[in-house]
Amino acid sequence: MITGHHYQNAYICEDIEAGIALFRTRADIGDIPVIDVDHPLWTPQGMKRVASRLAFIWIGDLQYELIQPIADETGIYANYADNGGSLHFHHVCMRVDDWSDFTARVARQDLPVVLKRESADSPLNFLYLDGRSFCGHYLEYVWCTDEMWAHLGGPAR
Repeated sequence: MITGHHYQNAYICEDIEAGIALFRTRADIGDIPVIDVDHPLWTPQGMKRVASRLAFIWIGDLQYELIQPIADETGIYANYADNGGSLHFHHVCMRVDDWSDFTARVARQDLPVVLKRESADSPLNFLYLDGRSFCGHYLEYVWCTDEMWAHLGGPAR
């Protein structure tokens, strides 16, 4: 399943500051804050903890997400070592407009949901489909309010 607006390519790195420094040598990115997250996420095996350091770098209309795993009970980020380079490609992300419609369509397709965070009152929901059998990587989908999109630095539509 591929739908929505592709706005992000994501990479795993062992040292997020070094990853940011690599981008800084190739683009004028200014100051990039690092965000520490630690939360339980739904998986087919039950709730699992994921803790990571994140950086979001916008270059034009494309966001590059850098992820430094700290704790990954899901194993979702464990495949990065085989991807090559200092920054290891992990997934692409698409923004969808209607979460209910999107999740109904997800239930009718064959790529398994391997990770998700959703709440009716959250300004941002996301899930990962395991697209490795189809395209060699995960597919992340995000729904968020326009206010959250602006907060994330997303370009106006």
